[in-house]
Amino acid sequence: METMDAPGAAIRRADAGQLVLVAAIWGASYLFIRIAAPAFGPVAMAGARALLAALMMLPLLLWQGLGGTALRHWKGIALVGVTNVALPFLLFNFAALAIPAGLSSILSSTTPLFAALIGAIWLGEALTLQRMAGLAIGFAGVLLLVADKVHLGQGPLWQTLAASVACLAATMLYGFTGNFTRRYLAHVPPVAVAAGSQVAAAALLAMPMAVTWPDTMPSTHAWTALLALCALCTTFAYVLFYGMVARLGASRAMSALFLIPAFGVLWGGVFLDEPFTARMAACCGVILSGCALTMGFVKLPGWRRARVAGRAPR
Repeated sequence: METMDAPGAAIRRADAGQLVLVAAIWGASYLFIRIAAPAFGPVAMAGARALLAALMMLPLLLWQGLGGTALRHWKGIALVGVTNVALPFLLFNFAALAIPAGLSSILSSTTPLFAALIGAIWLGEALTLQRMAGLAIGFAGVLLLVADKVHLGQGPLWQTLAASVACLAATMLYGFTGNFTRRYLAHVPPVAVAAGSQVAAAALLAMPMAVTWPDTMPSTHAWTALLALCALCTTFAYVLFYGMVARLGASRAMSALFLIPAFGVLWGGVFLDEPFTARMAACCGVILSGCALTMGFVKLPGWRRARVAGRAPR
């Protein structure tokens, strides 16, 4: 299928609308986690989310006839289930107990930074001066963001900082998984990896979920948030996103990532009355600027070819 990854190609209005829709849905995931995590608990919610997402994605896997493909690559897919599903679910749930949804969405925007850093260290990808500058700017934005207690939350400082570290650890795992799948699972259809990893995570978290299930049944409000998280953010947005990858190319589709923090902050402010300070806006801009440089969306003249570190990928 022909894509529109060429720099000068125009994006159709319908595709631009889908980019915004995907970003809005993924930005809402932090709202849903913030609502549901206190009711279910971090572990039980992670297990329930993986189980429900697996049940929703399995029909798509079977409909496309990819069950056998997932089984043939079960080891790599199982690892993705740990690093891209189970552990990030746990970490974001833990973070949601202490910090606002908007802050979680801003911290999670560092995924491209970790992906570039891990790619350079592990896969030997070239680190140009531009990418180095992007990494430095992006992580400087993170430090500025967490240095101010005002917007971090109402709990003790150690708790809010631990929650911020949990968000960053989850995004680091996403960065690792992106490099792992690109190296070892690039030939496997994305639906097989996504559905199979949810199944693997559900199996891993089944016992912990049963042991930690809350004595008091979570409210309808919490269940609605969990179901919306699984149906909209995990299943529906995923299908839309990979449809855009097929039509627009990966780099164009990835531009949706830059809108997620804006929607995360918006939904947190509208539905949870969370604060949004000028410092948060400035730090978010710094982080996203670093990501844009790292991902190559913004070009610095003369910096692109200057290679600083990394060896040729094998």
